[in-house]
Amino acid sequence: MLAPWLRRWRAQAALASGRKPGRAGPAAGREVRVGQVSERAILVTGAGRGIGRAIAEGFAEQGDRVAVHYGHSAALAAEVLAGLPGSGHAAVQADLADPQAVRAMVDQAAEALGGLDVLVNNAGVFIPHPITDTSYEQWQAAWQATLDVNLIGAANVTWCAVQHMIPRGGGRIINVSSRGAFRGEPGQPAYGASKAGLNAFGQSLARALAPHGIAVATVAPGYVETAMAARDLTGPAGDQIRAQSPFGRVARAGEIAAAVLYLASPEAEWASGTIIDLNGASYLR
Repeated sequence: MLAPWLRRWRAQAALASGRKPGRAGPAAGREVRVGQVSERAILVTGAGRGIGRAIAEGFAEQGDRVAVHYGHSAALAAEVLAGLPGSGHAAVQADLADPQAVRAMVDQAAEALGGLDVLVNNAGVFIPHPITDTSYEQWQAAWQATLDVNLIGAANVTWCAVQHMIPRGGGRIINVSSRGAFRGEPGQPAYGASKAGLNAFGQSLARALAPHGIAVATVAPGYVETAMAARDLTGPAGDQIRAQSPFGRVARAGEIAAAVLYLASPEAEWASGTIIDLNGASYLR
């Protein structure tokens, strides 16, 4: 059964397109998967590569319109955009450490897509700064840069997105956290702290936004087979990382995307406030 905000949205969309509410749309004749609701407006931050790209592709494949956010890699975002199935997608740019740029980017995404139904806070930075081998100046810079994007940036994107979701009767917000929020990140402590903060932020907003029909949930992956992790996954160090899981491997980006798509589905409203561990039993809590 569709959540009320999605029922209202689909009825409005059908009327706007000349279809009768409930009549089959572009997905007619295709198998509809559990949780699949097409034609929503989705914003995915950090969607130019890795997990973000897989998430953007997953939403587009089920008929949603996607805004592909990028910070600096315009070429990668253009490549992702060109490969997305369907139509009505857009690329939007912002340095998430810049609050004004964030607001302009979210507004641009909403204008391009005709609103916002789902936000995925995926963008993040991972800066090595082991406390015993880092100068005080480097330490401060790493903490500032990490928190500005991973936590404060995500909070600002969320505030801006909520302004578009409430008038539409609700929505979904999914944060991409990390196993490191629980297991610790000895070489990148600001990263672990930022993701722990993101977890608490998501749970606070799950309570604050439920009366507005907005569900908020989080996924916490361990290592994922992406370009960002490639250096860590090569050689003996990679063997040790894969051995952390009894499956003897790390996650695939599509596995993370599948969990995000579930949390964005109508059936997942009651999962609001949850944090789903996606680490192949490499860390249990």
